[in-house]
Amino acid sequence: MRKSATGQSHAKIIFFGEHSVVYGQPAICLPISKIKTIVSIKGADTGQHVASKYFTGALSEMPDSQTGIQLLINTILVELHQEKTPFTLQVTSEIPAERGMGSSAATAIAIVRAFFHFFHQSLSHAELLRLADVSEQYIHGNPSGLDAATVSSKTPIWFVKGRRPQAIPIKQNAFLVIVDTGIMGQTGLAVQHVKSKLAGDHHAEEDIEMLGKIAKQARSCLANGDSQKLGFLMNDSQTILSKLGVSHPILDQFATLALKNGALGAKLTGGGMGGCLITLTSSKPSAKQIATILEQHGAIHTWIEPLATGYHKGEKNDHS
Repeated sequence: MRKSATGQSHAKIIFFGEHSVVYGQPAICLPISKIKTIVSIKGADTGQHVASKYFTGALSEMPDSQTGIQLLINTILVELHQEKTPFTLQVTSEIPAERGMGSSAATAIAIVRAFFHFFHQSLSHAELLRLADVSEQYIHGNPSGLDAATVSSKTPIWFVKGRRPQAIPIKQNAFLVIVDTGIMGQTGLAVQHVKSKLAGDHHAEEDIEMLGKIAKQARSCLANGDSQKLGFLMNDSQTILSKLGVSHPILDQFATLALKNGALGAKLTGGGMGGCLITLTSSKPSAKQIATILEQHGAIHTWIEPLATGYHKGEKNDHS
């Protein structure tokens, strides 16, 4: 056992395929390595304590809202035969919660990595995802596994539920602006809404299939550098997601504003009904201009991510 250890993960966005991925269609997901979650563990003389912005206190006294994390930690301790080991665990996250950016999955991944490092245990990627799924299952019911796969990945991935994620090449010279509307997304409600729509509207099934086709076309665009078509596909995706009832007036307003100011495409990312918007631009100056305009109209955060060969780390908009 070490005196201290850390585990790290990062945010994610769904580029294409939200909601349709639940029904077996493919999704394209991007890791956002700039926006981090870090978990640190230190040995203690007595007790098992957890500290985060949501709760500080004994592991055994975590509130119902934190049961998923409590369950995960207890599962790890049992599997590593360390149920009685005293420690203090600190969660520090830059990922906004309820925005479709993988906050809960990132916390789970970082916790698993930190504990295995703390106890000098090797950890396979499959084992990492299996353990992270303990809290994800509790929090989300029946998650696709997409969030955990992406927040633990260094590369963009092609995700189909039930299959091994594939790294995908990106040959682009464009930029994404990730826009936090400040409104909490409602993933559970949105997923249920789409499920209900599928039960009562045969056109909804066609929409789900179309979102899958769009994801496949987008994969080709990412590989061949066609940013213009990629933007069109984002707009088409947003139109369908709005039709399915999972957008939000603020998302629609920001998308329109971005397109009027030169964005190639704009769409919601994640569950929708709030959360974040992503826009595609052809240059960094254009990305900064759109980020600034959207912040002036109420966005509480923007991040600029280069969508380029090699997929470099992104940056927070600094208006410079």
